[in-house]
Amino acid sequence: MRLIIVSGRSGSGKSTALDALEDSGYYCIDNMPAGLLPDVAERVLIESELVQPNVAVSIDARNLPSHLQRFPELLAELRSRNIRCDVVYLDADEESLHKRFSETRRRHPLTTDSRSLSEAIRDEALLLAPIIDLADLTIDTTALNLYQLRDILKLRLLDQPEPGTAFLLESFGFKRGMPIDADVVFDVRCLPNPYWKADLRDYSGLDQPIIDYLSGLPDVEEMYQDILAYLSKWLPRFAASNRSYVTVAIGCTGGHHRSVYLANRLGQALKPSLKNVQTRHRDLD
Repeated sequence: MRLIIVSGRSGSGKSTALDALEDSGYYCIDNMPAGLLPDVAERVLIESELVQPNVAVSIDARNLPSHLQRFPELLAELRSRNIRCDVVYLDADEESLHKRFSETRRRHPLTTDSRSLSEAIRDEALLLAPIIDLADLTIDTTALNLYQLRDILKLRLLDQPEPGTAFLLESFGFKRGMPIDADVVFDVRCLPNPYWKADLRDYSGLDQPIIDYLSGLPDVEEMYQDILAYLSKWLPRFAASNRSYVTVAIGCTGGHHRSVYLANRLGQALKPSLKNVQTRHRDLD
């Protein structure tokens, strides 16, 4: 059995995530009391006609605080039964969450006559802290539309070619902020920037003119070899510590040239040894 537990602050995209999982064949339960997790898993195992049933549940701050505090022991109980559990936490910055509620005119579940929307958004993170601490995969939805969120869920959760740790090589641009889900970050802004060459500016790091230009620079090759040596040594150690997901973020200024080139090249070099290697270019998507 595979169980995906989706959590996150209200407005972060939990409903979109459940819809995407349902479209992929998961039986989905929204706003489930955390205390019922073991009972639901047992019932699914007993009654399901599938050899490997897939279930996804959403757990949010509408739960009883006592149930949320018990989440670590509930998760441990599930895993002790050899149930594969993935805890996915969605979040966005407070400004974006505030804007989403204002635009949709929805009422935040924690707002009261004495608690403002801003206070409810902040308090929600405190209530969900036991889940945040145990999240296998954190996704920042601040800059994502629903289609991009669906694509990321498919890439990270559903498109793993083999069991084991799923590694993501992600390029990004510092001018749009660092990915909050990054486990390891490399800053490659010190390398020559193709943006300042008029004949290269409109290409990306996936295009041959950029590849030819960057691959011919000694500093770029040295940076590539250093990062590859580090990742080749240490990513297997991450896997040995039973991490389900590891994100390696590589950033340049705009996220179009240097970081894209290096993330793509590193991903190709690491695939033969690590198997579950995926590549994503945040600011090209």
